[in-house]
Amino acid sequence: MIRWESLWPFRPPTDPDPRAGTAPAPADDAAGDDRPYGVLFVCTGNICRSPTAEAVLRHKLEQAGMADRVRVASAGTHGTWHAAQPPDPRAVAHALRRGYDLSALRARALVPADFERHDLILAMDEDNFAILARRCDPSLVGRLGRLAAHGRRFAESEIADPYYGPPEGFDRVLDLIEDSCDGVLEYLRSRLPQA
Repeated sequence: MIRWESLWPFRPPTDPDPRAGTAPAPADDAAGDDRPYGVLFVCTGNICRSPTAEAVLRHKLEQAGMADRVRVASAGTHGTWHAAQPPDPRAVAHALRRGYDLSALRARALVPADFERHDLILAMDEDNFAILARRCDPSLVGRLGRLAAHGRRFAESEIADPYYGPPEGFDRVLDLIEDSCDGVLEYLRSRLPQA
């Protein structure tokens, strides 16, 4: 099977910190704007990995009492393939077993405004990171990162797409996303002023 994103000839420059946060705070933050900090998760079709990450981080923010301070969303670099569709039923079922509800989420494509609207944009894999870097204005590239770079317990540098694999791939994705979202939560605590 051809992975269309692997056909892109572009490879982004090496970013010094794949966890992101190397860019200066957005001007709105510097001015003391009360808008929520925006986190966007990005995969290919926005039906497996990125909606799972969206639901997991929302859950963790609720538990941490930070849900009103962080806005979480997800999108796909090829999200038009599944636009307005619910997440993959396998992703929904595996997530529900761990207490995460994906049922209200719908796939959407990444749009140019996402780069301005979100402060932290995390790709699931290198191919999607390359696409993000290509589409992003150079002044905002410091907002980009890889979700797996926030993980602590696993050696994987990417969160692989489970779509064409066996069912246990969805559990592995959840393992990696839960671990990485713990790291994202720690990152957010360090970036956001204490309430």
